[in-house]
Amino acid sequence: MADVLPDKRQVALSFSRAAAQYDGAALLQRRVADRLLAQLPPLNPQRWLDLGSGTGYCSRALAQRHPGAEGLALDLAPGMLRHARAQGAGARHYLTADAERLPLRADSCDLILSSLALQWCPDLPRVLAEARRILRPGGVLAFSSLVEGTLDELRRSWAQVDDQVHVNRFRPQIAYAEAAAASGLETLALEVAPERLHFPDLRALTQHLKAIGAHNLNQGRPQGLTGRQRLAAFTQAYESRREPVGLPATYQVIHVLLRKE
Repeated sequence: MADVLPDKRQVALSFSRAAAQYDGAALLQRRVADRLLAQLPPLNPQRWLDLGSGTGYCSRALAQRHPGAEGLALDLAPGMLRHARAQGAGARHYLTADAERLPLRADSCDLILSSLALQWCPDLPRVLAEARRILRPGGVLAFSSLVEGTLDELRRSWAQVDDQVHVNRFRPQIAYAEAAAASGLETLALEVAPERLHFPDLRALTQHLKAIGAHNLNQGRPQGLTGRQRLAAFTQAYESRREPVGLPATYQVIHVLLRKE
């Protein structure tokens, strides 16, 4: 699966570029983060880590919930961290680093929270191993991620036009379940719930994806401009899926809670 996921350097660059307009477009991201925060078990962490912290939405929520704790925000995209730091009232420390190689000591965190970031990590078992290493006994890793079937309306519409890669590809649910089972962490919860947005037209959808840095980043994606005939055929295919409230875009979101025994 790692060989079809986007290059992490491209992911970091794309999200850094999107930082300034990200919060205004991140309705889904806030909705998913709120659900993940609501699922956290009772904890009184001395130190928490917001892994893939983006513009700091979860960091600010954790800081309010645990005012006495030391908060760390870590992201691969330095532009996101600069934006988060400028917002204030979040983490105490900001780290530009890779979730697969955490620059933290063993047994140093009580809570790791990661909302919609791990889908960009090629080596999920390595991420979970790193989380297990830095968690203290009794510590919790809570994360949400995107799974196979996300933006299926977009993928199926393009499939009626050509066989190129137009939509980001994500792991199947079973890959998360298997990685969690092999991680040495206790699985407290693992479930997939769809989240659906609606857009007035395709331009609004593509602008939304660009604004949050999540446009097509896959290896093998088409290069250059899309021809008028193909674009017209794609638009017609997507318009056939229109619902009364607009064009649908469905995200398949997995929520996972793991604990170090």
